[in-house]
Amino acid sequence: MFFLYNILTLIAKSALNIVALFSPKIRLFVDGRKTVFATLQGKIKPGDKTIWFHAASLGEYEQGLPVMEKVRALHPDHKIVVTFFSPSGYEVRKNATTADVIVYLPMDTIANAKKFVALVNPQKVFFIKYEFWPNYLNELRKADVPVYLISGLFRESQMFFKWYGGFYRKALKTFTHFFVQYESSKMLLHKIGFTNVTISGDTRYDRVSEILERDNTLSFIEEFKNGKVTVVFGSSWPKDEATFADFINTAVDTKFIIAPHTIGADHIADIKNSLTKKVVLFSEKEGKNLAEYDVLIINTIGILTKIYSYADVAYVGGGFGTAGLHNILEPAAFGVPIIIGPNHQKFPEAVALVNMGGCLAVKDKTEMNDALSSLVYNDDYRWETGHVADTFVRMNRGAVNIILKNIED
Repeated sequence: MFFLYNILTLIAKSALNIVALFSPKIRLFVDGRKTVFATLQGKIKPGDKTIWFHAASLGEYEQGLPVMEKVRALHPDHKIVVTFFSPSGYEVRKNATTADVIVYLPMDTIANAKKFVALVNPQKVFFIKYEFWPNYLNELRKADVPVYLISGLFRESQMFFKWYGGFYRKALKTFTHFFVQYESSKMLLHKIGFTNVTISGDTRYDRVSEILERDNTLSFIEEFKNGKVTVVFGSSWPKDEATFADFINTAVDTKFIIAPHTIGADHIADIKNSLTKKVVLFSEKEGKNLAEYDVLIINTIGILTKIYSYADVAYVGGGFGTAGLHNILEPAAFGVPIIIGPNHQKFPEAVALVNMGGCLAVKDKTEMNDALSSLVYNDDYRWETGHVADTFVRMNRGAVNIILKNIED
């Protein structure tokens, strides 16, 4: 099976080179990996001590960031190396100052793994959530490097727990310790013989709690809000937008901010055309009296977290499609009641918050209208639901301290 895995990896690598000719995203994936080894040779010198963090994409990076920051503070003489698998993570954070070296992770071939581990020569390695690359793990095991999984999440459907997943189970033997989010993950690992497991929880709760300590001021949002109840639709997709447009068009004395997941001109135009209220775009806000507008469309990236701090109600997108639910913990940390779509079962934090009553899951336009109406027009219900969301985040903090205690003792 391991031989087959390596053959398939090489085939995939060749296929991606062809697909890259036609796909801008895959082109980033392929071209970004061409300079990795040269970058490592230029930034890591013989004798440098390093600690390596690997994240699949942006969400996993954010999840690992509070651990990264603490580890950096504890080991100021080490260089922090961060790798990404996905362009959506690397392209956004490639210039971040939280690490000394940020690169793509080369494809998991035997040759790449040997060269990468030799160049980085890490003293510790942290994989975040669910990235498992057998050749890299094999090389780290040979080098006797401590390897940790943080905010781990395991499901019974994964290959580790199938009769044919022996070589993947062998790869897990590299890990010095597994820090998992839930008891269910711990029990799955126990079933296949791993007892070096601690339930630490999810580091994202620590991460989102830190945003409360930042300056989240956006003066143009204050001007737009103008003291009125404001609904923020964050990371919305077209299927999400189709369910809430009618409510916006009929709502009374309410402000709306839409921050779509994609901000292409055609998509922004489609959103604007679906609305009958007075709309202003972020890119057109200068020189306008924003208080006069009902809807503000954010056609830029990077400020959604701060915008959530002004929300009275938040809808978090992704739950009406298959791409995946976006981050509900950011608005929850601000004590904002949340609405999501029906496809959220693979997100334990969403399931838990729905069960607690701090998040409302809706399955169609009718339920969306009902949920928005109940939260927008009932002040007591809105406050109670938001209080549940805030409490949910606070009661789940502490994962970072558990991890650090175990790796530094």
